[in-house]
Amino acid sequence: MQAARDAVQQGRRESVVAAQSFASAPGVAEAFRSPDPTAVLQPRTEAARKRAGVDFVVAVSTQGTRYTYPFPREIGDKFVGDIRPALQGRTVIEQAGGPPLPSGGGTAVQAVVPVTDAQGKVVGVISAGLTVKNVARLWMPQLPIVLGVGAGGLVVVTLASVLAARRLRQQTHGLGPAELARLYEHHDAVLHSVREGVLITDAEGRLLLANDEARRLLGLPEDAAGRLVQELGLPEQLTRLLTSPETVTDEVRLVEDRLLAVNKRPTFPGGKPGGGVVTLRDTTELAAVSGRAEVARERLKLLYEAGLRIGTTLDVVRTAEELTEVAVPRFADVVTVDLLDSVLRGFEPTAEGWRRLRRAAIGGEVGTMPVYPVGELITFLPKTPQMKTLQQGRGVLEPDLRQAPGWQEQDPERTREALKRGMHSLVAVPLQARNVPLGVANFYRTGDSPPFEPEDLSFAEELAARAAVAIDNARRFTREHAMAVTLQRSLLPRGQPDQDALEVAWRYLPAEAGVGGDWFDVIPLSGARVALVMGDVVGHGLHAAATMGRLRTAVHNFSTLDLPVDEVLGNLDDLVGRMDSEERVDGAADGHEGEGVTGATCLYGIYDPVTGLCTMARAGHPDPLVVSPDGAVSCPDVPASAPLGLGGYPFETAQVRLAEGSELVLYTDGLVGDRDRDIDAGVEELSQALAGVGGRTPEEACQAVLDAVKPAHPSDDIALLVARTRLFPPSCVDEWDVPSDPAVVPSVRARCRQKLRQWGLEETGFTAELILSELVTNAIRYGSPPVRVRLLYARCLICEVADGSSTSPRLRRAATTDEGGRGMFLVAQFAQRWGTRYTSRGKVIWAELSLEDSASAAADGPVDALLEQFGEQLGNATL
Repeated sequence: MQAARDAVQQGRRESVVAAQSFASAPGVAEAFRSPDPTAVLQPRTEAARKRAGVDFVVAVSTQGTRYTYPFPREIGDKFVGDIRPALQGRTVIEQAGGPPLPSGGGTAVQAVVPVTDAQGKVVGVISAGLTVKNVARLWMPQLPIVLGVGAGGLVVVTLASVLAARRLRQQTHGLGPAELARLYEHHDAVLHSVREGVLITDAEGRLLLANDEARRLLGLPEDAAGRLVQELGLPEQLTRLLTSPETVTDEVRLVEDRLLAVNKRPTFPGGKPGGGVVTLRDTTELAAVSGRAEVARERLKLLYEAGLRIGTTLDVVRTAEELTEVAVPRFADVVTVDLLDSVLRGFEPTAEGWRRLRRAAIGGEVGTMPVYPVGELITFLPKTPQMKTLQQGRGVLEPDLRQAPGWQEQDPERTREALKRGMHSLVAVPLQARNVPLGVANFYRTGDSPPFEPEDLSFAEELAARAAVAIDNARRFTREHAMAVTLQRSLLPRGQPDQDALEVAWRYLPAEAGVGGDWFDVIPLSGARVALVMGDVVGHGLHAAATMGRLRTAVHNFSTLDLPVDEVLGNLDDLVGRMDSEERVDGAADGHEGEGVTGATCLYGIYDPVTGLCTMARAGHPDPLVVSPDGAVSCPDVPASAPLGLGGYPFETAQVRLAEGSELVLYTDGLVGDRDRDIDAGVEELSQALAGVGGRTPEEACQAVLDAVKPAHPSDDIALLVARTRLFPPSCVDEWDVPSDPAVVPSVRARCRQKLRQWGLEETGFTAELILSELVTNAIRYGSPPVRVRLLYARCLICEVADGSSTSPRLRRAATTDEGGRGMFLVAQFAQRWGTRYTSRGKVIWAELSLEDSASAAADGPVDALLEQFGEQLGNATL
């Protein structure tokens, strides 16, 4: 940089000298005033340029026009630069760009000087200069020398730095200043904090270093460092050991009342003697510390095992038993757990129940100690340790039960016998969770076991706290599980309905971890038909049980309408979708168990004992199984449809003809699937179990299936329904066509009377004839052909009239002056049940007549009132 600067200064000087020399030359001022300055000055400026070694010499008029230039074509153009200072008589040096030059173009360093005449007037301007490129040639030859010297210096410095750094790393083992300072601090801190004495001596036997522990063990003075070992007043054996060059390993030396384990090693192993390092360990204190450490380790291990072994189930009593199993015999010889009676039943504990606790578990030497048995209700006195620990909320220690009057007053005879048999120490701690007492845990030591100490009390409280959390979880689960089971069982069928089509048995087993949403149903329908339902709501808990109850109620309502099986599932699908939408709108999906009900499954079937046909459809539910009378198991292959709640999917039906005595088996996936078994494998096991139940009753079949297929620990609810089919004998069915003519009604009544006489139902004849004639009259008058009558004799008498119309009769109260409108009122009064069901060819109006007390029912009740009100016109209007 300095060379370049000097070169620029030299170029400036040369430019000024060349310009001023030319401007002062004789005849230059006259040439500017000549008629043709260019012709005079052009040859002179070119000659001056070449002689001076500059790149250009230019003559410029006072108006800024070039008179000369190295390239003639540039003459007459405007001068590139500032000539105003020169016109004022001053010399200017500047850098400016301009037209091309013989030496090349670019920026130039130029001097601009005035040309004056004899009177001092400026008549023109001379500019001379060098291009920057040519200026650089003045200093470029110096660059290799500068760079060479700099590179050489850099190499020397780098080499010196590398050698110095290597030597420094060797001396400091690669550690920097900060690391060395930190290492020294750590070394000093560790040296003086360890519970082991450290001494360092030199080859002359002079003490160089002693840490705080060594000063304490040997009683060294503060100024011991730097003194000879012989001057420290140590025992002779220890002094000789410290000054000798021998190596020592774990030799025990007596120093006053301490037994010290001594180790000695040379300071520089492998080198020439230079002193030694001695370590001292107090074995008398180490034994005590080791014993306490071993006890603490065992306690920590026991607490860890308690966390694993207590609370493995959600049963309150079993959790209490696990506490006794953990504590005996590693902490106590006898352990008893007394819980509030409300806790055992799953209810929220209250302070009113503290005085009466029930013994839930006993562990240890139960046979040799007189303690209250499991299940006994105990009333503790106010001064007993158990009552104190409940009231104070912390443990109570009785190290010597002979000096515990409150404990002895509880049951003097029993406590006297316990002391006689060696029970001598007690720790009573409360079992409390969420600051609510649940009961008391009592830890006893007997025989040769040492009495409890305060440290044992702290451990017992920690052990009881862990057990209390598990007991409280079990209590809450017991309460919720009991509520859910109660709710679900109240929503499931209580007993079998009266029907003649099927012999039915069922089983329902809730899951171990909670109650689910499985349900089943047997619903009698008109015409002696029976609907079978099996469903499953995804999820567990109260929400699943409540959802199941809503779905079961909905199925009942849809079945009452006598809808086809696919329409029942379709309406149920819409209902589940609406329920799911309501859950989302109410915010129930935000993190609680009511999150959606989509995924409910259902199988719905209707069995007709007259024809033996069973029509079924299923929405995401497992396929049913059929066991024929000879024991063969088959699958009816009911088409699988989407689960309920998805919406927009049709439900396909299948018709299966079942022989009399066949068994239809419906079940939920909890029976055939669990964590360790695939559903297909479970169905195969179920089929094998059913193959061996031929000829058994449905009750026996249910039990055999559960014994063979039920998982050991069901994680989901299990619902099983077995229905054995029956067929109506032809002798109990009478069916015929009726012409569409009111005149045939008497003949219908006559045939009905004759059939009832064959069945031995003469007492029911009047009522049956009245109902049947009214139904036939309505069918002929308001319906459309064909009209068909069917009588079924079963548990009750069923009268059915079918016609081709879809118009359903309705019950209404006729006015006094009306001639008609009272027929269906009579049917409703005399029939046990009546209704309408629609078929693909029209409708069927049916009525069921109870066969019990039919005669009295025909003679009493609304008939007399109607006859009194309407007289003889009643029969003419309706019959």
